[in-house]
Amino acid sequence: MKLRPLSGLLVLLSLLLVTMTGCGSSSNGVVSGGGQIVEFTTAAQRGTPINLSGTSLDGKPISVANYRGKVLVINFWWSGCWPCIAEAPKLKAAYASGKAAFIGINILDNSAAQGLAFERSLGIPYPSIYAPDGQAVLAFNGSVSPQVIPATIVLDPQGRVAAVVRGLITGNDTLKDLIQDASKAAT
Repeated sequence: MKLRPLSGLLVLLSLLLVTMTGCGSSSNGVVSGGGQIVEFTTAAQRGTPINLSGTSLDGKPISVANYRGKVLVINFWWSGCWPCIAEAPKLKAAYASGKAAFIGINILDNSAAQGLAFERSLGIPYPSIYAPDGQAVLAFNGSVSPQVIPATIVLDPQGRVAAVVRGLITGNDTLKDLIQDASKAAT
């Protein structure tokens, strides 16, 4: 009987610790909270431009290099991902603003037709590369893990990774702010 109050206190402290670790920021450009992790880099910290090309869900060639000179948002998704469905309105709204180009990358569906049906059902207005073999993930040098879906990467106009969102985009302005920052700090 004496262990019950102590075990209750331990549970409470554990919950407090978990809650506190889900929020916050650090000096290395990582902000976490709300189920997402946002990592951003200054222009001086950015690596080399991303080189990625593939075939869209409807069979057309897509190359990231064709988007140089614009901020490019790349969203990794698959049709069985409920957070992908939940964040779709935020992606569509950011796309509609015209401040950046967008490409999706479908990495887990069994067929391009399955992914295309999913895109159409959500009204996704931009193309997606069909890449179930994982090669598209390799182009990002560890910025994206196939185990963390959805994931969204913002490339600056030079094609370099400016920001990474691992997990569901939760804030209404998160993507808008990352696009604006990538556009401003492109040099």
